[in-house]
Amino acid sequence: MQKIEIDFQNCYGIKKLKTKFDFSKKNVYAIYAPNGTMKTSFAKTFKDFSNTIDSKDLVFKDRETQRIITDENGELEPKKVFVIEPYNKNFKSEKLSTLLVNQVLKEKYDEIHLAINTKKDSLLKELIVNSGIKKNIETIFSEDFTNYPDEFYKALLRVKTEVLESSEIEFSNIKYSDIFSDKTIAFLKTKDFKDKIKEYIEKYNELIDASTYFKKGIFNHNNASVIAKNLKDNGFFKAEHSILLNPSTTNKTISSEQELEELINEEKDAIINNPELAKVFEDIDKKLKANKELRDFRDFLLNNLVLLPELNNIDGLKQKLWISYLRQHKTLYISLEEEFSNGKSEIEAIINQAKEEETNWRGVIEEFNRRFSVPFKLKVENQEDVILKSEAPNIKFDFIENQDIIDIKENDLLTVLSNGEKRALYILNIIFEVEARIRENQETIFIVDDIADSFDYKNKYAIIEYLKDISQNNLFKQIILTHNFDFFRTISSRLDMFREHKLHTIKTEEEVILKEEKYQNNPFVFWKTNLHNIEMLIASIPFVRNIAEYTGDENNMLKLTSLLHLKEDTSSIQIQHLELIFKDILKDLNTLTLPNQNLAVIDLIFSSADIIIEETVAIVDLEKKIVLAMAIRLKAEQHMIDKINNPTLVSSITKNQTSRLFRKYIELFPTDDVVIKLLNQVNLMTPENIHVNSFMYEPILDMDNIHLKELYSQVNSLTQ
Repeated sequence: MQKIEIDFQNCYGIKKLKTKFDFSKKNVYAIYAPNGTMKTSFAKTFKDFSNTIDSKDLVFKDRETQRIITDENGELEPKKVFVIEPYNKNFKSEKLSTLLVNQVLKEKYDEIHLAINTKKDSLLKELIVNSGIKKNIETIFSEDFTNYPDEFYKALLRVKTEVLESSEIEFSNIKYSDIFSDKTIAFLKTKDFKDKIKEYIEKYNELIDASTYFKKGIFNHNNASVIAKNLKDNGFFKAEHSILLNPSTTNKTISSEQELEELINEEKDAIINNPELAKVFEDIDKKLKANKELRDFRDFLLNNLVLLPELNNIDGLKQKLWISYLRQHKTLYISLEEEFSNGKSEIEAIINQAKEEETNWRGVIEEFNRRFSVPFKLKVENQEDVILKSEAPNIKFDFIENQDIIDIKENDLLTVLSNGEKRALYILNIIFEVEARIRENQETIFIVDDIADSFDYKNKYAIIEYLKDISQNNLFKQIILTHNFDFFRTISSRLDMFREHKLHTIKTEEEVILKEEKYQNNPFVFWKTNLHNIEMLIASIPFVRNIAEYTGDENNMLKLTSLLHLKEDTSSIQIQHLELIFKDILKDLNTLTLPNQNLAVIDLIFSSADIIIEETVAIVDLEKKIVLAMAIRLKAEQHMIDKINNPTLVSSITKNQTSRLFRKYIELFPTDDVVIKLLNQVNLMTPENIHVNSFMYEPILDMDNIHLKELYSQVNSLTQ
């Protein structure tokens, strides 16, 4: 990404802006854009692009919008664009978690879990078939043994003895889902059902006790069926073995599978079909007709009457079902249990290490604390979960006052921070985003929209230094926008930009144009070498006057003051006189030769102002604003002096002339509201634009020029 080309039309007030940014020599551009030219619109259009949403014109909604942003290959991925707004309290870097991850630990943890999960998935696949449960089977299994939804492995280890020490799988053909649903469980817990099932079990136990072959708690029909299956599976009868049943009456020898199955079924049917037992079931059956779900359950019980005695203990039946399923898949169970047990200690060691892990985010925090002055520190409480489970980080803050430190939530923190400190917290999230992109090796162009606005000087320079660090990373490109000329000049200098990378905006009625910034460093140096330019010559007058004042050159100081205020000698000062004064004060201008030697300087000031107000291009030039300010004040004083008509009073004024004339004007013409209001604007707007020095000219550039133009036109009309 060495070049970026843009073509915007009707994007949030930008009628047209077509330009190229060439980053082949330097990774950063700075754009000075006074308020109202294009700065916010430019950033918003890029933000739309990064979010893959359409841009538009908010006022003229019917205008067709065009937004083309491409690199040297004719395309640019939206993820490569990141807009840094002046302030966004809701911004949280989505990439923070990537800075919290120790990749070595993560890979080791994932490797162990992959092996475990592979074996778990194989077992769960079979359990799903057995149980009929299609969703949340892990949660249900866990809750049935531990009462907690996320203790799957604890539940798995809890039944190890039952699964391994017995081969009995008496309920493996019963589906969990056929018995347990919200409505059936609610029914099984009703008092009526509990009373009836108790009656059923008592009668059932009586019949078992009276059975020829079955014995309660020792050898019932379920045990007998399991034994019969095991004998068959192991070829017992095929080997011509037999078994001897020893009832209280006569011994009975069984020599075949068929004989054993017939005997068991006859004995079971005799019990299940007992009239008294059937009568109790009929009472239960009547209560199972309330809705379709219960009716389906009734049909299931009719085909599985042997389950009725188990319904007296619902939790126990659930566990018996799971154990039966696991016994059926003992090999898969053993494989999973061994994999988990072998990995458990290693996982615990990894988790403990993750809790103490010092990852990249700490470096960001330390960097932030070093650069910025704020009363809080950040910490992450769920470090191990972010590293190992890819969870979102749980951010907490320590608020620091002198030696006192207290935990505080972010929302509470925001209520006690100053605006500058809140912005610093926002910058912290920006740093997380930048550092994450470094870690991901993500090439990015940052659109930086007045990021240092409203910061104190310490934190403002901290931001500038951070932007400098970004500019030195070849992954990144920057377009830094600002409406503050002081910040523009500083960023240009600190980031060591080339001339062609320092741009000014010019806004016409049809388009926005980006041009190489005129002054580059100090405008006074530029003006000194360009005094043949009328506007620069005029704008230099207040600066040279200050030099005369600072050096004690009273004669020249008073002469130049007569070009900033209307004095008796103002109209007589010509270009030739101005040339001599400049040569006298600015010692390196001894060869200066100005044209129009006999032209009155005041006439030159007014004619220059007349030309400037006719320009349709938005003024960004410092010299033009100073010319307008000088012309406005001279015109205002001319009007007040004419109206007051008191030469003695005017000649007695030696300082603050405009203000003193204004007070006298109000005294004499108190009802002249329109003019008084206009003259008050002159007093408010022009002094800072005229009495400038090498340290404080930036606010003039940042001021909107439209008001200066309007004010000059209005004041000029007073003297016509």
